[in-house]
Amino acid sequence: MTGSVRLTVAFLAQLPLAPLLLAQYDGSDDAAGCAACGACGMGIGVIVFIFLAILALNIALLVWVARDAKARGLDNSVLWMILVMVTGPIGFVIYLFSRPKGELVACASCGNKRLSASARCPHCGND
Repeated sequence: MTGSVRLTVAFLAQLPLAPLLLAQYDGSDDAAGCAACGACGMGIGVIVFIFLAILALNIALLVWVARDAKARGLDNSVLWMILVMVTGPIGFVIYLFSRPKGELVACASCGNKRLSASARCPHCGND
């Protein structure tokens, strides 16, 4: 085996699906083997992309829940964020139905959003 082949095999051994990829290699230099290996690599790339996209959406959802809960004057915005993180979409639906209803307007003092019906701004405490 040459040095570059050993390096390639060592890299593939680190992948979780390396046994499947190595089982397809029969030592020949035909294009079908390269195509099969490329297709497996593309499948891994798609799986990783989907995982990262779901992770990014969950983080965005958690940030939105925390900001919305704070804007609506809830003292336990972190607890709502943890509930949504643990329970996922079910926790998000629970939050949407249990949060205080009303229109969010900008505070005249600090500019942060607050409920129009609230007497004081939850951010700065002014009327």
